[in-house]
Amino acid sequence: MERACDAEPAGFRLSLIGWNMTAEGSSKTIVYAALVGNTLVAATKIAAAVWTGSSAMMSEAVHSMVDTTNEVLLLYGYHRASRPPDESHPLGYGRELYFWSFIVALLIFALGAGVSLYQGVLHITAPEPIENPLVSFIVLGLSFVFEGISWLFALRRFQAETSRLGWYEAFVRSKDPPAFMVLLEDTAAMVGILIATATTAAAVMLAQPVWDGVGSILIGVLLAITSIGLARESKSLLIGEPAHSELSRSILDIARHSPGVLRANGLLTVQLSPAEVVAALSVEFADDKRADDIEHCVVSIETEIRKQHPSVAALFIKPQTNARFHAVRARRWRTGS
Repeated sequence: MERACDAEPAGFRLSLIGWNMTAEGSSKTIVYAALVGNTLVAATKIAAAVWTGSSAMMSEAVHSMVDTTNEVLLLYGYHRASRPPDESHPLGYGRELYFWSFIVALLIFALGAGVSLYQGVLHITAPEPIENPLVSFIVLGLSFVFEGISWLFALRRFQAETSRLGWYEAFVRSKDPPAFMVLLEDTAAMVGILIATATTAAAVMLAQPVWDGVGSILIGVLLAITSIGLARESKSLLIGEPAHSELSRSILDIARHSPGVLRANGLLTVQLSPAEVVAALSVEFADDKRADDIEHCVVSIETEIRKQHPSVAALFIKPQTNARFHAVRARRWRTGS
């Protein structure tokens, strides 16, 4: 019996549960808030840029338009990711959200940073004075308020998920791209508004319109740095990150304390979406257990794991001796397969 259980795919047992609607709805809220805020900001900035001819203001307007498009893409990603599993995608479509998050990061770089840098170089080589600078300052002030409201929504959501971690560690460990994307986008937008305000003031007070172009370049650099960070994290999630270590330890602990289990050999997890994890668990059962006894043990482990961790959307349990588990793992490390 023990040798039969060592066969690779035969010992697996699959269990599927649905998308975690609570986590999805919470993240969607901040995306909707950012969409409303960015739409208002983009409209005011475009009007001001056309009126004043400010390069920095035009860069800010492009930035806000890109952010608005990004929120639409993230909402589309939620829609695509929420589709139930089918024959062609038995584990569901959760990773679509990670794909569209990566596209958003690329758009920030290609459109936001690219257009801002182009506008900056253009206005440095051929500077033009800013008309009606008071309008620019009023619009920048209103934009800061709109962005600040959206930023507060995103900050509260992000802090609720990562209250025990520092900001950088929370960013790296987060499995929910919209949560940190909206926060970083809004942070970059608020910093960009401050840059635009400072360089517009310098251009007017020093009578040197070249500062307007400098502001655009600084905003472009800011957006490029932001997009690179977002793309790096989104790519990592898209390729396949493991679930949080706390979840893995809990699953192993549940298995170890289940009746009929000699030891929990190890666990492999992959994050499918912010609210979904697939887990493969290797377990050694007592030698006196028959096939039907092992099946009952597996059902018991599944039930308890699903009860404590609804985010485990797919669970595979493999009966396997400890020696066999370590031999297979060592072979995989040696061959890289």
